Amino acid sequence: MNLWLWVSGTLIASTVVAVLLHYFHQRLRQQLTPTRESVTTAEHARSFNRQTIRFKTKNGLTLEGWWFTTTHKQQGNAVLTHGWGSNRTALLPLVPVLLAAGWNVLAFDVRNHGNSDEDSFSSMPRFAEDIDAALAWLHSTCDRCATALIGHSVGAAATLLAASQRSDITAVISLSSFAHPEDMMKRWLAEKGMPFFPLGWYVLRYVERVIGYRFDTIAPLHTLALIPCPVLLVHGDSDCVIPPTDAHRLANQMDKAVLRLVPGGHDLTSSVAQHSDELVAFLQASANAKMARCPSI
Repeated sequence: MNLWLWVSGTLIASTVVAVLLHYFHQRLRQQLTPTRESVTTAEHARSFNRQTIRFKTKNGLTLEGWWFTTTHKQQGNAVLTHGWGSNRTALLPLVPVLLAAGWNVLAFDVRNHGNSDEDSFSSMPRFAEDIDAALAWLHSTCDRCATALIGHSVGAAATLLAASQRSDITAVISLSSFAHPEDMMKRWLAEKGMPFFPLGWYVLRYVERVIGYRFDTIAPLHTLALIPCPVLLVHGDSDCVIPPTDAHRLANQMDKAVLRLVPGGHDLTSSVAQHSDELVAFLQASANAKMARCPSI
């Protein structure tokens, strides 16, 4: 009889733990799900050339974006990637600057954002997969020429990840990237008032299991050193979301990385527009260097 009570108690306890874990995981996924801001074309009408495009990414999903073509002497193509919970309109202030400098621009919504398809979850590696899909569309549409990747926040970290796995990128501009996802997650846990041991540690390991990657493998601190092209790191000197110390840590990882601290916080829209001449100069210098090495490109 005592054995039966012990077995029954153990089964009940195991069931309770399983149910609690299920609801905890469900709640955690809700907390980590980005908000979706749909894009209405009429709200963002522009006078320059623009075409709405759609292309496929992993899992058979469709992404939506805008393809802007320059009327000036063409220098290359730039792919813009927004951050978490944003959409393709986030980096629109860069578009007229790039077009005027001779760069075509592809701005798109990653999955679960803007007008792109929904997936089971979002993650920085999935951002990078969508960047690869954008590049595949780009290469199927126009000649292979100088190609620049520009991303903000999580989109910047994903841009660094994507560039670390390719040899066809001319230049990368990272806006407000974090140095390591685990540090960013720890800051998020602290904001939620969640103690790191044991709950916070479990959350980090659970997220790694869900996204299918160890944080150390996809961290910009790791991927930056693998990028073969020049990288410009732009960071706000008063960023309260991702501290400027992250930018300094990244700059120390790569000889070819240039760090530019600008006035502002995490949203660098105004600062980027103000310093757009520096961004264009960096892109042009990178394109010229690549042309000198590979005249046939």
